Amino acid sequence: MSDTTHDGAIAMSAPPSPDDGLSSTELAAKYGLSVSGARPGLAEYIRKLWGRRHFIFAFSQAKLTAQYSQAKLGQLWQVATPLLNAFVYFLIFGLILNAGRGMEIRVYIPFLVTGVFVFAFTQTSVMAGVKAISGNLGLVRALHFPRASLPISFALQQLQQLLFSMIVLLTVVVAFGSLPGLSWLLVLPVLALQFVFNTGLALIMARLGSKTPDLAQLMPFIMRTWMYASGVMFSIPLILADKPNVPSWIVDVLQYNPAAIYMDLIRFALIDDYGSSNLPQHVWAAGLAWSLLVGIAGFVYFWKAEERYGRG
Repeated sequence: MSDTTHDGAIAMSAPPSPDDGLSSTELAAKYGLSVSGARPGLAEYIRKLWGRRHFIFAFSQAKLTAQYSQAKLGQLWQVATPLLNAFVYFLIFGLILNAGRGMEIRVYIPFLVTGVFVFAFTQTSVMAGVKAISGNLGLVRALHFPRASLPISFALQQLQQLLFSMIVLLTVVVAFGSLPGLSWLLVLPVLALQFVFNTGLALIMARLGSKTPDLAQLMPFIMRTWMYASGVMFSIPLILADKPNVPSWIVDVLQYNPAAIYMDLIRFALIDDYGSSNLPQHVWAAGLAWSLLVGIAGFVYFWKAEERYGRG
């Protein structure tokens, strides 16, 4: 077909297209197109995340190496920081406030150091998670990859740091009379459960922190409150034993909070005189439940906002 223009030229009209009349949604479905940056399905997202496992591990190692690169003592601060915290807590809570009453000094010091190291694992994972997206916007906006890689890598970084610090923790435990035994192997499943819990919490905080940067300023106060409520410096059942007016449900809430559960399980595994009587009932089931609940819920919650990270 042709038409004549006003100057006599002949203009050819395009033949009708088989796609004429189709909406954009119908066209996309016909040719298998998808929206750029759209959130993939959950199963596909997990598959893509597994494909980035080498990046996740390498990124966590790089962050761990760079963390203390400007300090003269370098990686030694990974151990020195929690040890200094434990020393300060011992002076204030152990000696001045007698928070270790009911325990001999040879039990209380490993009890305290273990609590500080294990709680720091959760604390640093949460704090890193808050800034996982907001602190890496350049990377998020420049490259296309599953955004969950970032908070997961930060949680993995903290796990590697804790494993490095465990050498010092085990030395302290042995120095105060607890010899290696088969119970020490229980540390491995406890840390696995805590890592899944920490990762889920880091994913939750990463999504919240991506839209509310001020959350990073609030979290130190929240984490400090959580630490005091988790029995880092004192045994919850012993400290409340001489307070009959405290309702039993408060004791249960304190003992079954996840930070307290993971600390007590590792104390039970490492310290000879810290027996099962110090643990709440069904403690392993509670630790597993917290790990699965927060790990799965945190992952799904983060995935739900995948296409919104780095925008706006």
